[in-house]
Amino acid sequence: MSETWQEELRAKGYRVTPQRQLVLEAVTNLEHGTPEEICAEVQRTARGVNISTVYRTLELLEELGLVKHAHLGHGPPNYHLAAEAEHIHLVCRDCGTVNDVDPAAASGLAERLRSDFGFETDVHHLTVYGRCKACGPVPTG
Repeated sequence: MSETWQEELRAKGYRVTPQRQLVLEAVTNLEHGTPEEICAEVQRTARGVNISTVYRTLELLEELGLVKHAHLGHGPPNYHLAAEAEHIHLVCRDCGTVNDVDPAAASGLAERLRSDFGFETDVHHLTVYGRCKACGPVPTG
């Protein structure tokens, strides 16, 4: 994890607290973590940090542009570092695996939507659901 996040916090008038550091480290380690998963990761080191602290910290870190969230299902959002935000999520409906893919993989789709519908697609943070290679092909009919 880069040290620049500490400089960014200070430059915007915020202190670098142990809780903020632990939450950022948990987001980094988990890659795609819900607030509850991030809290559990933080509590491995600091038992006194509760879920409301994690939610407040994630909200602040997102406002500051250090983390972003994505909805990878019907549950709570998943958080990841903003520096790694430009990717497409491939979510397996069977095993729940999430793979990150370069947005260029959807360039044909984006061009088709632009030409056929005049729709500018933001594919830099798209979630696609299906079935991963390990779970086998999607059953038909």
